[in-house]
Amino acid sequence: MDERRIARAEAYSTDRLTIAACTSIAQRMKPGLDLVFAALADPTRRAILILLLEDDMAVTDVAEPFEISLAAISKHLATLTRAGLISQEKRGRVKWCKLEPDALAEASLWMQAFGQFEVVDLDAFERFLERELDQ
Repeated sequence: MDERRIARAEAYSTDRLTIAACTSIAQRMKPGLDLVFAALADPTRRAILILLLEDDMAVTDVAEPFEISLAAISKHLATLTRAGLISQEKRGRVKWCKLEPDALAEASLWMQAFGQFEVVDLDAFERFLERELDQ
């Protein structure tokens, strides 16, 4: 192994996975993926997505099961829309929400890359990072 590879292996050793390694991987992610994960981080937004699995819903119907204001629901819906997880359209005087299932495809693919490793297999994770950083 040349000195550069040794330095890289040391920088990404399992006993101290550096911020630089994580940042390098994160920079390769598309910006939309950040929005998707940020939107999914909130339990209310995840519950809204579950509601929309069944069918399109009017905003007032989406808000009904929650004990928060319609304005708060609207903010959650705006976040989900910006992330591309739902779309909203006006039909007459009513605003409708529709789930956009393809929006999760990229996030799913990204997460599946980590599914090939066992939780305790940090050596395999290190090899994965090394391959990713060599590209």
